[in-house]
This record gives sequence, structure tokens and C-alpha cells, in this order.
Amino acid sequence: MLLRHHDAANLAAECARCGVRSASVCAVVPDEDIEQLATYTQHLEFEAGQTFINQDEPAEDFFVVTEGHARLCTLMPDGRRQVTGFASPGQFLGLAADGNYAFNAEALTPLKLCRVTRHGLKLLMSQFPQLEQRLLTEASRELSVAQGRMLLLGRKTARERLASFLTEHAGMAACRDVIVLPMTRTDIADYLGLTIETVSRTLNALRRDGLIEIDHVTRIRLLDRPALEDIAAGGA
Repeated sequence: MLLRHHDAANLAAECARCGVRSASVCAVVPDEDIEQLATYTQHLEFEAGQTFINQDEPAEDFFVVTEGHARLCTLMPDGRRQVTGFASPGQFLGLAADGNYAFNAEALTPLKLCRVTRHGLKLLMSQFPQLEQRLLTEASRELSVAQGRMLLLGRKTARERLASFLTEHAGMAACRDVIVLPMTRTDIADYLGLTIETVSRTLNALRRDGLIEIDHVTRIRLLDRPALEDIAAGGA
């Protein structure tokens, strides 16, 4: 981990230049108060493979992903792993109802984060009451995602799961018909509750059906997004 130390003015300048500020929870802090925001934040950098949240440890810090991607996973006592999500720029991490982190978070790619302590977040909420509402919105979004994931794992077929995964990531991509996946096929399999063989077989079937084009192991082009959305919804 690399911790970048700067004075308040430089931190405020970094916040002002942040490409994800408008999409993250800190968007509710007015531009004229950005130095106040910077007072409570630290900028961190991680190399791919480094862990920055450890499951079951006290949730003393909160994070906003500013660059790169992270993998979220839960470990069972016997060592088995369930990938529960992937974090992309703008995402807020660390909300925990019981005071402990419910997952591990690991950098998939070189990663940049903003970190704020629990105490710092409380002070920011006291100064910017709209931040509390923004965090409630974030918690509601996480609940909605969790409910959708229950449906995905409990009822959807392998084909429907892959179609859901692809269309979900296309919705977050700059080019909505081309997605670059920073995670491995094993990560995708763990996330979807499938084997890696089933993931590969299903992707090849979607390719043969003319729905996707696999340019590279990490790059997939959606050739018929409406059809994929229909499959994801259980319509085909």
C-alpha cells in the first residue's frame, strides 16, 4: 500500500480533479467546501492482489474507489470463497450494520482509493447533513443489489446468469456494447455460483448464437444487447 501525504491545499486540489466525484457519495459536498472534505480523507494506492478490507475486522474505515477495480469476497471457515461483487470507480465501500466488515476487498488492478475514518465520516455528516441521506441511498442500492443477486443465484439458469452479468457490466462501461473485464473466469464463476467450465461453455454458446464476440479473454463485445437482456430477464 502507498499512502500519499499532501497538505490540505493539495488534497483539496486532488478532490477537485477527481473524475468520479460527481458519481460518488462526496458529490453532496459543495465545491466551495472541498477543503473541508479533504481534511478528513486520505488517498491510498494499492497494487493488484493487495487486500485493503479484511472480513470480520472492525469497520473503522470507509473507502471510495477512484481508479481501478476491486474484488469483494466472503470466506467460509473451511477456506471456500464466494465472490460477492466487484467494485468500480465511484463505488463506496465499508457500510456494515454490525460494526465489522462482512467481506474481504482486494485490488484486481492497480487501485486508487479515498479513505475516511468512521469518526471523520461522522464529523462530515454533522457538517453536511445531506451526506447522511446520500449514504442511506447507497445502503438502499446495496440492498437492491443483494436482492437481485438472490434471484440470480437461486432461480436463474447458467445462460441467464451470464447474460445478466454481461448486460450489468455493459451498463457501467463507457462504450455500452464493449466490456473489458478485469476479473478472471474463475472470479466470474465464483460470483455466479458456476464452475469455470460452465462459464466457458456458456460464453462459447452465446458466441455461436451470434450474441457476443470474444475479442480477448478480458474483452467482450455485445452484438445483440436486447436479446441478451431478454435472456437475463428469463424471456429466452
